[in-house]
Amino acid sequence: MQVSKGGCVLHLSGHHGDCTPGSAVRIAMQGVDRYQQQLLAKRYKYARPGVEQAPWGDRELRVGDPSGNRLVFFEPAEG
Repeated sequence: MQVSKGGCVLHLSGHHGDCTPGSAVRIAMQGVDRYQQQLLAKRYKYARPGVEQAPWGDRELRVGDPSGNRLVFFEPAEG
């Protein structure tokens, strides 16, 4: 299976050994605050992600699944 948004394409696998629960993927993007608002507008009660300012300046939005895997959408700090 695959999921995609813009130019980002993720291929998902349920095959044993392909991944470890608790894995994380970082996805660079522009407009992380706008994307957060799009997700919140869906009113999905199990995922209401916030945007955080990382100590190194990136703005990050984290989305998780029941296995503890995380997609971290981040907007790189300027400069």
